[in-house]
Amino acid sequence: MEFGSIEREIYVEASPEIVFDVVSSPNHLRQWWPDDARYDPTPGSVGEIVFGDRDAGGTVVPFTVVDARPPKLFSFRWTHPVGEAAAAGNSLLVTFDLAPSGSGTLLRMTETGFRELGWEAAVLEQQYQEHGTGWDFFLARLAPYVATLEVRR
Repeated sequence: MEFGSIEREIYVEASPEIVFDVVSSPNHLRQWWPDDARYDPTPGSVGEIVFGDRDAGGTVVPFTVVDARPPKLFSFRWTHPVGEAAAAGNSLLVTFDLAPSGSGTLLRMTETGFRELGWEAAVLEQQYQEHGTGWDFFLARLAPYVATLEVRR
């Protein structure tokens, strides 16, 4: 197995503008992915996302916005060492590509950079599998969350 990139594709019954907000805004992100998110959704912004309770052993992960082109693309780097600037070789790159499809949006998520982190084979495989399982779980929550937004309008 390559362990080079994780790719997922989902259909969301909402416009690309709405889906872009849901994958880029910290307020929306914390409804379907991390428990907390603190960053400005503009290129170069540095922040963090948190899984679990920050004050009770939760995992705080550095997060840097790479690109934001509403309503087509949002990308960020994460998992880099605290205190280091995110770059190729020390972080993973996640890209959300959005395209109109029928009455909704086709969202393509790609996560790359696993091999470039220099992990030994067993760690590489474990991290790749954990991220793949994680994306399967969290991306499945995105469309139902968007549906609740549509109801509230």
